[in-house]
Amino acid sequence: MNLTILSRAPKCYSTRRLVEAAKIRGHKVRIQDPLRFAIDMEEGEPDLYYRGKAIHVPDAILPRIGTSITRYGTTVVRQFEQMDVYTPNTANGISNSRDKLRSLQILSRHDIGIPRTAYVSDKNDVSDAIERVGGTPVIIKLIEGTQGVGVILADKPEIAKAIIETLHSANQNVLIQKFVAESKGKDVRAFVINDRVVGAIRRTAQGQEFRSNVHRGGVATAIELDPAYAEAAVRAAQIMGLKVCGVDMLEGKSGPQIMEINSSPGLEGIEGATGLDIAGEVIDFISDQANMPEIDLRQRLTVSRGYGVTDISIPPGSVFVGQTIEQTGLRDSDVVVLTLKRADSVISNPKSSRVLEANDTLLCYGRVENMKSMIPHRPKRRRKLKALPATPVTEGTTLDQNHSS
Repeated sequence: MNLTILSRAPKCYSTRRLVEAAKIRGHKVRIQDPLRFAIDMEEGEPDLYYRGKAIHVPDAILPRIGTSITRYGTTVVRQFEQMDVYTPNTANGISNSRDKLRSLQILSRHDIGIPRTAYVSDKNDVSDAIERVGGTPVIIKLIEGTQGVGVILADKPEIAKAIIETLHSANQNVLIQKFVAESKGKDVRAFVINDRVVGAIRRTAQGQEFRSNVHRGGVATAIELDPAYAEAAVRAAQIMGLKVCGVDMLEGKSGPQIMEINSSPGLEGIEGATGLDIAGEVIDFISDQANMPEIDLRQRLTVSRGYGVTDISIPPGSVFVGQTIEQTGLRDSDVVVLTLKRADSVISNPKSSRVLEANDTLLCYGRVENMKSMIPHRPKRRRKLKALPATPVTEGTTLDQNHSS
């Protein structure tokens, strides 16, 4: 395999380990600075130049894009994608995960634990937002901070409001996030490659510091990850479209709470704590996948006029409930079922003999006009009910008791 690592830090531990692992396995590897690429586009020929010369197109790239160059770095990654070069993390996946607001927006539509979070623009909305996430203490986060930078714990409403207003006045966008008290000073990082967790650590803050990042002095220890946490980490990575990433989770009372997903996770902390060859696992995975570049499926499938991709939900009472996919007649209507989502599982390329159930969702490709009539009206969204108060309502005085006294 001919591998290019996109990195501006050739001497950092993670880059050095990846180069070492690639060479041990007999691969050719080079490190190239994303900012030294020039992007050329003409009809049918997306191209790249590096330091003014046409590149030798690699079999695969491994993006290690820093926060400060996200925009240009992902543009270079996207150009490699257009040239059919394999990358474990696509430009969209990197962009989505890098923006904390966008990543939480995407995760929030799935049944996956995240700390309650608010985002406001007007200072008059700050107090209500703090209350909605549970009141102080509250976490205030810069949207594109990294390694714990720009994460502030405010223990009083007036302090939180002052911090947020100050950051807003400096044109900084921030998230207001519930403080998960039971997880104070520690978190879990799961290193995900494709659809499995290959290593996990618990990071613990030291002294008065509440941030557990290793870069902030946090201490990492290897852990055997609970299956619920492993499943949440893999699912979060899949939702974000990342094949190699670090998923940071808080240990909440109700289970894992996804904090963020890192598309360029550091290797020093997890390899040092676990003794595992994580770099080697990354290289082996890329080598195995190099001949299968990521395809923007929706883009490819919608280039034919009149055809598109959409979800078709099957509500209770639908005529499709109890029928096999073949019996639905979808194929005769020029509609192909690509995946079937049932509860938390996704069945790819389901067989025609698969029997459909209420609340299944079919990802379909086909003639748009035919699919329009199959899309049910969206049910009106209902707010979740709030939890009952801790004090049982039966302990209160009833109206009848008042009248009888």
